[in-house]
Amino acid sequence: MLRQAAKRAAITGGLHVARVIGTTGLMRDARGRGAIFTLHHVRPKQPLAFDPNGHLEITPDFLETAIVRLKRDGYRFITLDALPVHLASNDPRPVAVFTLDDGYRNNLEHAAPVFSRHAVPFTVFVAGGFIDRTNILWWEVLADLLNRNTSLQFQFDGIETLPAETLQQKQAAFDRIAAFIQTIDEATAVERLKTFAASQGVDALKLTADLTLDAAGLKRLIENPLASLGAHTISHRALARLPDNFARDEMEQSARRVEAITGRRPVSLAYPYGYAGTVSPRDHRLAQDLGFTTAVTTQPGTLNDRLDKTALPRISLNGHFQKAGFVSALASGIAFQLMGAR
Repeated sequence: MLRQAAKRAAITGGLHVARVIGTTGLMRDARGRGAIFTLHHVRPKQPLAFDPNGHLEITPDFLETAIVRLKRDGYRFITLDALPVHLASNDPRPVAVFTLDDGYRNNLEHAAPVFSRHAVPFTVFVAGGFIDRTNILWWEVLADLLNRNTSLQFQFDGIETLPAETLQQKQAAFDRIAAFIQTIDEATAVERLKTFAASQGVDALKLTADLTLDAAGLKRLIENPLASLGAHTISHRALARLPDNFARDEMEQSARRVEAITGRRPVSLAYPYGYAGTVSPRDHRLAQDLGFTTAVTTQPGTLNDRLDKTALPRISLNGHFQKAGFVSALASGIAFQLMGAR
């Protein structure tokens, strides 16, 4: 926990520096042509003693604050599908694109009303396994288990009992299991977590149903003319770690699942996790071959017309940094240039 606190303090300091530089007019080019923003949960804050996924959650009030600040800073709001045309144009105005990953229920209940008040379009990326309640959100399940228990058994190479009495121990257990899920076959590791959850009386698939929209809910969401759906694979596994045919099938079947809901094949894709090591140049090529005109990562950065449209960066609106000034600092791109210069 101390390490995480130090990391947050360093990020906060960097954002303050970026904000100050931005007010001077220096590094103006870092803003580029605009930015794509990543969100997950949008809901009123529910205080938890242990909240390892807090960075994936912002409040509706902060979403409104972010939109108002971007308007003040001169941004124009467009759909993700319209982004290639913007990048190919000579329009000097920066654009802001809003995307939300995983299809949480609160996207309909809390995020959509905010977007509607400000006439801001948004794209929700949905995984077929969440829609159909066949796959679990393992990070949500793991957090729930650690909040319930003072120790946790998990099968690594062998079965180990991890202490989880203190917040530090809970975070260490979360980090170790999360890292393990990315080191062996992901489906196998997640199935082990699902099995342990069942032994503790936790129905992991019910948690998926409680947290995410099913097909009927997504149809209600897209009744909003500002809303659109994008593909996010079926099983939400790291594509770079899958064989070619598996990765292709994850993308293709996801597109078909979305089309079955909307009546229109999606042209946008979000890679699960989206950071280095979970998505590769091969996956960019597969996305292009399958007809996706835009595909987004979670690599941070702003937009320019030289970017590969199947490897676009996004900026996370992080639950730990919910201040208007941080929105301007992030959108300026200055922080990312400073990090890249190190």
